[in-house]
Amino acid sequence: MKRGLTLLALSVLAGASGCDHQPAPPQPGADAAARLRGKALLAAYGCVACHHIEGMDAPQRTAGPPLDRIADNSYIAGVLPNNDEALAHWIMAPRRISPGTAMPDLGVNAEEARAMVAYLYSQ
Repeated sequence: MKRGLTLLALSVLAGASGCDHQPAPPQPGADAAARLRGKALLAAYGCVACHHIEGMDAPQRTAGPPLDRIADNSYIAGVLPNNDEALAHWIMAPRRISPGTAMPDLGVNAEEARAMVAYLYSQ
């Protein structure tokens, strides 16, 4: 919990200081197989039940923000700088970072999260 609050405080300070965060670059080393696995994992974990994700074949909802072009965003959930490590951490433990978030902890492990990030950054 302390780490989540620390990350939130740092994000607020960065925003207050006029920090001009650049969009996340494509994930280094993310090959086509990783992206394909990430797409399958996003479907398996039911992410489209709340998010619109480009390229997914299932009916999609908008309870959560769209994840299309997420690499172009400066922040993840308004609290983390957008980079592959932070996005993977958010996917694995969103409530540890932002306890009041509606995003559930789904039990995604680190390897799965990295594959999901590879797909999301490719869209």
